[in-house]
Amino acid sequence: MLEPKRLARTAGFLYLLVGVFGGFAEGYVDPKIFVPGSAAATAGNLVAHGGMVRLGVVAHLLDGTCFVFLAMLLYDLLKPVHAGLARAMLILVALATAILCLNAVFEFEALRVACDDAAAAALGAAGANALALVLMDLQHYGTLAAQVFFGLWLVPLGILAHRSGYFPKWLAVTLVAGGVCYLVDLLAAFLAPALSLTIHATVIIPSAVAEISMVLYLLIVGVKDRTLPEGPRPVG
Repeated sequence: MLEPKRLARTAGFLYLLVGVFGGFAEGYVDPKIFVPGSAAATAGNLVAHGGMVRLGVVAHLLDGTCFVFLAMLLYDLLKPVHAGLARAMLILVALATAILCLNAVFEFEALRVACDDAAAAALGAAGANALALVLMDLQHYGTLAAQVFFGLWLVPLGILAHRSGYFPKWLAVTLVAGGVCYLVDLLAAFLAPALSLTIHATVIIPSAVAEISMVLYLLIVGVKDRTLPEGPRPVG
């Protein structure tokens, strides 16, 4: 296994790529294309920005790929602290990535339907537009569903970060708090959409702070210059 500081910095680089690819796909492309409740506008955006949509799909897939390898590196780094929590972290990331990649397929199929004359001929223009909207709806709400695992994986990561002694306590607490905020945002989106519109911009701040802080710490510091105490052993 790589020495801990090098392992941590490699994980930080992958975490940075997750942020870049995910930010482009979910933060820029998807909101620019998807117009909730408007089939004509969504289909028009798909046709007008087809190249960007394709880039967004690829970015989603690269995001998922980097996310899995990030989790594998962190698993190697933190497994000696508690193997069961490290496995849970890895499994949660795998579930989130599987949903994310499936959502990318829905988005790509929406593009194909919107741009395919055969779909319009078979379903009519309005029918093809409606199908494209349904596929983008699936992509949008699928991404929200994946947020369950995006939030949950931060909890074992935060606990492991605290127990390991590799990271400062404030960072570990921030990771757990960020995971909880992801879940609050998700529950509001499904159970109280009106409330979600009000609190979304605020409730995701702790999550963003937690992940950005972790990326920067991994890249700049790596891990603290100390070894694990003799007590912790792999568990599970």
